[in-house]
Amino acid sequence: METNLPTIALIANAASAWFLTGLIWVVQVVHYPLFASVGRDGFVSYEAAHARLITLVVGPAMLLELAAAAALAFLRPSPVPAWAAWTGLGLVAAIWLSTFLVQVPLHGTLAGGFDAEAHARLVATNWFRTAAWTARALLAAWLVYAALTGSSGRPGQPT
Repeated sequence: METNLPTIALIANAASAWFLTGLIWVVQVVHYPLFASVGRDGFVSYEAAHARLITLVVGPAMLLELAAAAALAFLRPSPVPAWAAWTGLGLVAAIWLSTFLVQVPLHGTLAGGFDAEAHARLVATNWFRTAAWTARALLAAWLVYAALTGSSGRPGQPT
């Protein structure tokens, strides 16, 4: 049985991007804003539980996404333009940088107790990740379309 690694990379890339995009929208629109409603007395334990549980969901998915985006950049199917695969990987890098340089430290601040300023910065700065993952999801959809139709939509290419 022959393995088609470029196709597997394309599918894993799309699946992880779509999963994480849905998740980040729930976190951004529902979960993070509700932090302010927890109350000061229970917030430290709530934040600790959030950090532990969200890591179980997000951690493996982000690792899969990183591996899939890197594999796609190096093993891309022929209809997938190199610039698009590398753009997807660049978006993953930007998301990781934002996560570990901005959101994780803000969660560290919140781990000590609710801080309205840190919470507001968490919600505001998380829009970057929300936008980046949304861009990845749209790019992944276009890459799947390009692979299925054999067309990257470039001038002179079949449609």
